Amino acid sequence: MAVKGKTVIVTGAARGHGRSIAVAFASQGAALALVDVAPLDQTLADCRAYEGEVVAVPTDLRRPNDVRAMVEQVHDQFGRIDVLVNDAGIVTHFRYGEPRWPRIADMDPEFFDNVMRTNLMGTFLTTKYVLPYMEAQGGGHIINFGQGSIGRPVERGDPGAAVYHVSKLAIRAFTHEVAIEELDKNVCVVSFGPGGPGGETPDEVRASAAKINMDLGMRVVAAAEAPMELTGRMVSVRDGKLALAPDEQPS
Repeated sequence: MAVKGKTVIVTGAARGHGRSIAVAFASQGAALALVDVAPLDQTLADCRAYEGEVVAVPTDLRRPNDVRAMVEQVHDQFGRIDVLVNDAGIVTHFRYGEPRWPRIADMDPEFFDNVMRTNLMGTFLTTKYVLPYMEAQGGGHIINFGQGSIGRPVERGDPGAAVYHVSKLAIRAFTHEVAIEELDKNVCVVSFGPGGPGGETPDEVRASAAKINMDLGMRVVAAAEAPMELTGRMVSVRDGKLALAPDEQPS
């Protein structure tokens, strides 16, 4: 992989997908900045097992000054920022047996705001403060966890995921627009989705999620090498190769 020696920021690195992504980059020789509001001790230990440079930077991504300070700290320490992975977010875990979120009609505005500020605003703030450094050094990669489409039929389904889906679709649109602005700056901005199981029992979901985590990290590492031809698009990795997501394919 060509990420060896590059500086990578991974948000949401304390657990789940973010932790797997951070370890994957560490295994390929990247210098890492781990970002989360949750304790980062375990991810820090996992990454240091590969003997690369790694630093934990606890940060609340909803707070502009905190995000700006985090980005400045990373650049001061490593001298450059090559890759930003925006994984942090408040997610729905209904299939893991947790209570469903309310319908929009019943949702507290503060709950909606917190999800959007964490998922969408956090992605905006990290992108905003990283871009000047990437532009000054001649380029970089930003990978946003945004996905979804409004093109699917409206059907009856279980409520509870509306604000999450809205945030992820908004991140996908945000990715496209930032890519347009950065086209002549050699900053490649792509959206990415981890995929996942559906319709299984909670135990089956947990087992399947573990398998996803094992290879998700390396798929994100591959996305960090996307050519500028893919900027603004949603990408996936199939058969070990980077490709456009199915709904990005020409019709």
